[in-house]
Amino acid sequence: MSLIAAEGVRVSYGETKVLDGVDVAVEPGEIVTLVGPNGSGKSTLVKVLLGVVKPDAGRVTRTAGLRLGYVPQKLHIDASLPMTVARFLALPLRPAAERIAAVVETTGIAGLEGRQMVALSGGQFQRVLLARALLADPALLILDEPTQGLDQPGEAAFYALLARVREETGAGVFMVSHDLHVVMSASDRVVCLNHHICCAGTPQVVRDAPEYRALFGHGTHGALALYRHDHDHDHDAEHLHDSHIHGAHEREDHGHA
Repeated sequence: MSLIAAEGVRVSYGETKVLDGVDVAVEPGEIVTLVGPNGSGKSTLVKVLLGVVKPDAGRVTRTAGLRLGYVPQKLHIDASLPMTVARFLALPLRPAAERIAAVVETTGIAGLEGRQMVALSGGQFQRVLLARALLADPALLILDEPTQGLDQPGEAAFYALLARVREETGAGVFMVSHDLHVVMSASDRVVCLNHHICCAGTPQVVRDAPEYRALFGHGTHGALALYRHDHDHDHDAEHLHDSHIHGAHEREDHGHA
């Protein structure tokens, strides 16, 4: 049974149809990556799955007692508000210290607990948000463009972390990606959205689909570049070398969507 499934979802804002008959589901332990152009309805679909937006038609079903973890696209913290990482993780439910220690270890943010949230780098901030989402021991993680604003090495480091989290926890992952050039090689499925589902399948299938090519242009063959992060040494996640991103050789000179 799917962790979560949207069936025939339609959402309109006034006369503007944002989602039109969308079907999407995430199975236990599966990673599904959602791609699409700006304004295609990606964030609206995330809100529907979270239950924040009620669809005009269609339905969303969840497994009984489904625990969700959510990493937003943006989170603004007032620079004048003292907020350490430790305090951020503890609010509002004050999870057990052992649970906090576990997610701190999993997400690689040990040593940042005393830092102010506003003083973190972009990559550190996203790792803290992921740690916060993991505190509920979710069966499903929903991430809305979690690497927006990060450079390519930062993106690759975060994706590698997310793949490791999936391996360690068995959680399903539904993630919106703003960058067509970096899609996790570990993704089980990629879904291309432009108000409706244009195409779906493995990254390779979507890359070669005529619907995808028509939407993003003929120069996009290989634009869904698959990276792998295979090495056996430690590194600072903020300085991950570009060589950890593979598949760039597939890109054409004008393969930018």
